[in-house]
Amino acid sequence: MRPHTPVSSATLTHGVGEGETSAVQRPERGGLRLDAALVARGIASSRTRAHALVKRGAVQVGGEIVTRASRLVREDDPIVLLQGEDAYVSRAAHKLLGFLADLGDRAPRIEGTACLDVGASTGGFTQVLLERGAREVVTLDVGHGQLDGLIRADARVRNIEGFNARDLAPAHLPSAPGLIVSDVSFISLTYLIAPLRNVIEPGGRALLLIKPQFEVGRANLGSGGVVRDPELHRQAIVTVVECAMAAGFAVGDIAPSRLPGPAGNIEYFVDLTAAHGVERDGQSERLPPADASADLARRIDRAVAMGSGHPGKGVER
Repeated sequence: MRPHTPVSSATLTHGVGEGETSAVQRPERGGLRLDAALVARGIASSRTRAHALVKRGAVQVGGEIVTRASRLVREDDPIVLLQGEDAYVSRAAHKLLGFLADLGDRAPRIEGTACLDVGASTGGFTQVLLERGAREVVTLDVGHGQLDGLIRADARVRNIEGFNARDLAPAHLPSAPGLIVSDVSFISLTYLIAPLRNVIEPGGRALLLIKPQFEVGRANLGSGGVVRDPELHRQAIVTVVECAMAAGFAVGDIAPSRLPGPAGNIEYFVDLTAAHGVERDGQSERLPPADASADLARRIDRAVAMGSGHPGKGVER
């Protein structure tokens, strides 16, 4: 592993995020919180970004790596960001990068495409889309003030905050997205699939992250909120996939995310395509023929086996 090379904070300046200044002007008794100090010194663009850097072990205070954002630091304490650390605003970016790599030549076209990021949070998925030439990205999140300033400042980004994706309709978007990505928590994807199908352009793709911990019910959660039973993983995927097919999506690749969730939960990506000419009135659902259903079941079982036994290997071809 390449050793970390510390660099002076003065060489890593970023603009302070909108609305962040007042949060760091007054030191708390004994000093400033580390995350606030990172923003005040121009090392991080926002408290959210600073917290992520600290949690990842990318910050040294007085020569010691600190992983607690609430650590108080004095004005004369040297703070150093380790050179060569992740340039992405969140680790979620690596989840999407991993799945795109797994898809290979089957990956959706991003360059020149209008995109929608549901559950954008700090903007890790959006950052990947922007880097790959997305024409525009609508970032949608039920929370407020989470999108990193680096992402928010990009002219191609339209940020919609405090909005529940269950209420999404075409009128809320500047254009029909050709690509939707989603990383949501504390809600089942089954509540979001119909609205997403309603706004996506015909033939558009949706790369959705299935999180079993939010699909199987609280009674099935293990210690720390982790779902460990592979059968529950399979049930979670089946539930989401069946909902997607009923809404008019065709199901493509299914693969475990290369990175687990923060608590260690195994998560799964599914690649959906908005089928042309499928009625979505709830009465005219087109179910796949028996042979296609059997193939889909095999693909789900394979994804679960890979996630449970060999996480991080991606799509098996």
